[in-house]
Amino acid sequence: MNLPLAQLDGPIVWAIIIVAVLLFGGSKIPELARGLGKAKREFKKASEDVSDEVRNVVDEDDRRQARLRAIEEEERVKIRARIEQEERNKRSGDGHKN
Repeated sequence: MNLPLAQLDGPIVWAIIIVAVLLFGGSKIPELARGLGKAKREFKKASEDVSDEVRNVVDEDDRRQARLRAIEEEERVKIRARIEQEERNKRSGDGHKN
């Protein structure tokens, strides 16, 4: 993939800097740079906040799935115990009839 911005080399960068100084003046450049730095920090913080929120939602979903699996397993154990008890009762009832 050939990106046009990746083709920026020394003379082009200098031309952009000269045009920026002519357009904004030397005193405005540091102000613009500070603004860009602040915007970059805010964007990075917002990106991290979104990533944290997504991670929290995924973790919560994983915990919910684990709780559901635990509940299902407990129910299976109760059902197995009830079936085994019914079978024991049935066998003991058959033994008394004979």
